[in-house]
Amino acid sequence: MSQLVQFFTEDHRACDVLWASVEAAADTGDAAATTSAWKAFFDAMERHFHMEEDELFPAFEEATGMRGGPTMMMRAEHKQMRALMGQMNTLVEAGDFGELVDQGDTLLMLIQQHNAKEEGMLYPMAQQHLAASWDALRARLPD
Repeated sequence: MSQLVQFFTEDHRACDVLWASVEAAADTGDAAATTSAWKAFFDAMERHFHMEEDELFPAFEEATGMRGGPTMMMRAEHKQMRALMGQMNTLVEAGDFGELVDQGDTLLMLIQQHNAKEEGMLYPMAQQHLAASWDALRARLPD
């Protein structure tokens, strides 16, 4: 697996683990733990979206000239996920953790479909076009 594909795929998996922590905390009914787990998940998702939108996608678009292709679709899906996460944030603030987990099922479905497209198509294409510049791109991404 290429470094670019591996980096972004591993970040997907890290976000998945954080969502599982939200579900586990919500199942206990511990409001503080659920809120903390939600914040960690939310922040990780935003970090991931920003790494793609601010660094990966522009580099890919510059290298390929494709500005209306897969990155446009990925941005639209990020927007859709962010809208749902905003609704979920309101549920966390209200302490409605049952509904949070229910909405999480929808979010998880969106994430799985989105990640499959990125991991199966976009990341390999990006690796092909950005292999020579990966080290510089990676240096701009947070650890």
